[in-house]
Amino acid sequence: MRAKQVADAAGVTVKALRHYEALGLIQPVRRPNGYREYSDIDARCVAEIRLLASLGLHLGEIGPFLDCLRQGYEPADHCPESLAAYQSKIDQIDLLITRLTRNRHELTRRMHVAARRGFGLDHDKYDETGISLLPQADPLPENLPIPQDDGAADHLPGMTIPALTFTTSDGVEIRLDAVCDGRWVLFIYPLTGEPGTDIPKGWNEIPGARGCSQEACGFRDNFADLHANGVQHVVALSSDDAEYQRALADRLHLPYPMVSDIELALAQALKLPTFEAGNATLYKRVTMVLRGNTIEHVFYPIFPPDTHAAEVVRWLTANPDRGTTS
Repeated sequence: MRAKQVADAAGVTVKALRHYEALGLIQPVRRPNGYREYSDIDARCVAEIRLLASLGLHLGEIGPFLDCLRQGYEPADHCPESLAAYQSKIDQIDLLITRLTRNRHELTRRMHVAARRGFGLDHDKYDETGISLLPQADPLPENLPIPQDDGAADHLPGMTIPALTFTTSDGVEIRLDAVCDGRWVLFIYPLTGEPGTDIPKGWNEIPGARGCSQEACGFRDNFADLHANGVQHVVALSSDDAEYQRALADRLHLPYPMVSDIELALAQALKLPTFEAGNATLYKRVTMVLRGNTIEHVFYPIFPPDTHAAEVVRWLTANPDRGTTS
């Protein structure tokens, strides 16, 4: 086989093929006319290199697998040397996980210490009476209609949250079933109104619709108390556009990630309550307390939203998680 045939079959570039050859990982035959001729073994070696590299093995660690192929074995990890290479890499990963976990715990500790004293800037964020100087949403209008419990969230406690992956307002990917092993909070809201823009017609008349920015500020201002009561993470989710969520997080100084679920994938997976407004399907307001990937407690309906985070803190205080150390 020629170089391009092998490269195409293995999903690599010809340049990568030449690199593997320079390192001695593959050994094509030179024909009298100077062209390289690659064997079936070379092609299998290239495919194995690509697979193992995707699992984190460096090119210098792949040799035992290629030697196993050249000895006529299939698959490449049939030989004892391959098993030893697996174990060596696993040991390296375990060491890295230990180091990263230690660093993560220390960073989390430092963040929460900073949050407890006003996100690290006491004089800039609070006045002498302890009133927050962080940006605040407008007060909620009076006489908003109170949502009634229609039973649409009764099935949620005890369910497993699906393995859905989203990009957060922080620009990182988050998989909902792998946020953490301990307690965390997921609060779901319809949409937030951008200052100076119109909200959907009749928004104030829809029970439970108004108050998303106020709720977001509430979770921000209660962030330290949530952690003190065993919550390791807070995540917000709505069908808002991701770019707008990033702008909102910056504008309100939110210390937790926001997730954009434009397709309402979580609603479909868990049969979450929704409503129609402005020719769009939107989430109803729901808050879940989870432990790992299991929904432990659900708040629904939520009213008023501006004091809801404090309500979550009170529930956590009354229902401590015996299995979590903060």
